[in-house]
Amino acid sequence: QVQLVESGGGLAQAGGSLRLSCAASGRTPSSYVMGWFRQPPGNEREFVACISRSGFTRMYADSVKGRFAISRDNAKNTVSLQTDSLKVEDTGVYYCAASSSCLSGARNYNYWGQGTQVTVSS
Repeated sequence: QVQLVESGGGLAQAGGSLRLSCAASGRTPSSYVMGWFRQPPGNEREFVACISRSGFTRMYADSVKGRFAISRDNAKNTVSLQTDSLKVEDTGVYYCAASSSCLSGARNYNYWGQGTQVTVSS
């Protein structure tokens, strides 16, 4: 079992930045691939980014490439998502998740946090 707790969400203006964090605890969090997903209002949950166990491999959704950056610190059992050049369409609940593979499908992730709200205003 892995427990995940997100933080860092809030209100930002378009063009601004937020840094989201995910604290992992439980059974060897560093042995999991970590991902970020988001759920815009009225829409389904969608993939944002994932990072391999070592941190060397990262994958991003096309909609956030060049604007968001995922990173991890295995010594602290944390995963972060730096969100820059925010757009109104980035608004949603952001979730941290753990998996055995860096894939974009939500069904591949076994553990989920409770989510943190990000709201971007124009």
